[in-house]
Amino acid sequence: MKRTTIYLEPDIEVLLKLVAMRRKEPMAEVIREALRSYLIGQQAKVLPPGGGAFDSGRDDTAERAEDLLRETGFGRKS
Repeated sequence: MKRTTIYLEPDIEVLLKLVAMRRKEPMAEVIREALRSYLIGQQAKVLPPGGGAFDSGRDDTAERAEDLLRETGFGRKS
């Protein structure tokens, strides 16, 4: 583990101390958990490869899905 220094606003420090006391854990562990959760959450926001690569130019596709499928003949027996 690498040691680092962070600067906290007084109100955040108080909240951090309260959480650490309630959990009976060191403040450093609460910070590590919060950072881990935040950073993993940020990674989840990244689109998968190809996600968002295509744009139909419409914003109502979900609402019109049945009509659009009907127009293409999808599900119709040949």
